[in-house]
Amino acid sequence: MPVERCAGVIIFRKSEGKLFYLLLHYPRGSRRPKPYWDFPKGHIEKGEKPTMTARRETTEETGLTDISFIKGFEEKIKYFFEFKSKTILKFVVFYLAETKTKRVKISKEHIGYKWLLFEKALKQLKFQNAKAILKKADSFL
Repeated sequence: MPVERCAGVIIFRKSEGKLFYLLLHYPRGSRRPKPYWDFPKGHIEKGEKPTMTARRETTEETGLTDISFIKGFEEKIKYFFEFKSKTILKFVVFYLAETKTKRVKISKEHIGYKWLLFEKALKQLKFQNAKAILKKADSFL
């Protein structure tokens, strides 16, 4: 069975005493039949540590370069998905990071972004594992 290893980031910023979380809008594609909202993430390249991947993917997908990882937060998920009649096992490690930057420059991989308060971000996310990660991040903070 093919295996994919990825790293992602739950990015937040503080404004007026509130926490806003960044969600990216992923388009419909060959691996996903419908658009959905999720966190920045991507494949771990050979020789990369997961934190390096998380930082690289954040910059590539959002243009953000000032993220600061929050020590002590590292959550792992795994799930299966179908692609070209094959079942693929995917592992993703998520980190939590803060930015001071509000302006996001999305990559061609995405069709939009939103900064949302916790409750609205939770409703916007489609997948249960993403919702669980957001809940853990918000509780951690």
